[in-house]
Amino acid sequence: MVLSRITMATMLLAAGVAGTVGAQGKADTLQKLEAMRSTGGPMTLETVPQTGPRADAIRRNLQKIKLPPGFHIDLYALAPDARHMAVGPSTGIVFVGTRKNRVWAVTDRTRTRVADEVKVFAPGIDFRVPNGVCFSPDGFLFVAEHNRVLMFPAAEFFYEGGDVAIGQVVPQGQLIPAEEESFNHGARACSIGPDNKLYITLGQPFNVPPKEKLDLYARTGIMGIVRMDRDGKNREVVATGVRNSVGLDFSPKDKTLWFTDNQVDGMGDDQPPGEINRITQKGQNFGFPWYGGGKVRTNEYKDETPPPNLVPPQAETTPHAADLGMSFYRGAMFPERYRNGIFSAQHGSWNRSTPVGARVMFTPVRSDGNAGKPEVFAEGWLTPTHEFLGRPADVKTLADGSLLVSDDYAGAIYRIHFTGEAGK
Repeated sequence: MVLSRITMATMLLAAGVAGTVGAQGKADTLQKLEAMRSTGGPMTLETVPQTGPRADAIRRNLQKIKLPPGFHIDLYALAPDARHMAVGPSTGIVFVGTRKNRVWAVTDRTRTRVADEVKVFAPGIDFRVPNGVCFSPDGFLFVAEHNRVLMFPAAEFFYEGGDVAIGQVVPQGQLIPAEEESFNHGARACSIGPDNKLYITLGQPFNVPPKEKLDLYARTGIMGIVRMDRDGKNREVVATGVRNSVGLDFSPKDKTLWFTDNQVDGMGDDQPPGEINRITQKGQNFGFPWYGGGKVRTNEYKDETPPPNLVPPQAETTPHAADLGMSFYRGAMFPERYRNGIFSAQHGSWNRSTPVGARVMFTPVRSDGNAGKPEVFAEGWLTPTHEFLGRPADVKTLADGSLLVSDDYAGAIYRIHFTGEAGK
């Protein structure tokens, strides 16, 4: 598919994106791309070799992964620092965010369910923690960085070269107040909702924030989830009381928004629990910092009276397992019990005396719309001697119904497929 300059301009206008040049980074390059002008950059892009000793070693490690009967796991792609993923609705190209300065485009041209090519996307852009990537149903790619949001219309068809059409949804320094920028809890996750609005999680920079920060965070959506029109207008806070969510998705059945949340550190190995939460109406408060996770009160706020009507988690997860990306399973390949349930990635603990996590979880959703008990779906990246072979970061479903799992430690994406009898 080839889109003309006029067509692209129409798409940008339809998205309502104003071309505002950032004052930082590669501003000249960004300005040229917003105007759909060539930057004169190289046409040969950085690619990641997909064969060799590293790929062979990861495949050997995958032999240690335990899955339910009938399921199998394979290496899909090598992608350094792979975090959140977005699957192109037209081509199935997988765009992969990182916590560094790269976004990858992962292509399976032959439909053999393994990547033919992994190359850098939009190399002229000075990305800063482009962890959050998400597609709109009509094919607009959104990239939520630490403190900026970019939009790429027709990214699936412009990824081959260095020049890509681009628009700024939220200019640099305007997603959160610049003075609140921190390397801690700065990875965003995003999703387009049933209302065609853009939803973004905003972690706060502390383990537990001081009281003087609470009003600012409540106003700006830090320590919560915000939504806005696709052009960045009409921003509003959807949820507060969220410590650090790095995963969200909408239920395909009732369209409610669900998200993972990471609990407070330093309270012991076995408390507080992680959370999977559900938003049923705008403005709900999910309890942090009065609660560190579940029903466990934080030391810093134990003598404070919590706000009324706090929303408890739908499900509690293993303390310090670090629940990150989550996704409802919308495919048809897996057995019936998995459909419309939640797959989530546990990145693995960092401050627990005995490590836990580094696995993929499944949480069923009952007919009443509430969550059942989380269960282990794929594990083995944490060895009996407490070494990490990998750290799952996100999960997404391909068009054929198989499940992709990103791993920023191994720098890889895995594919889990089912060959048993469907519907059992």
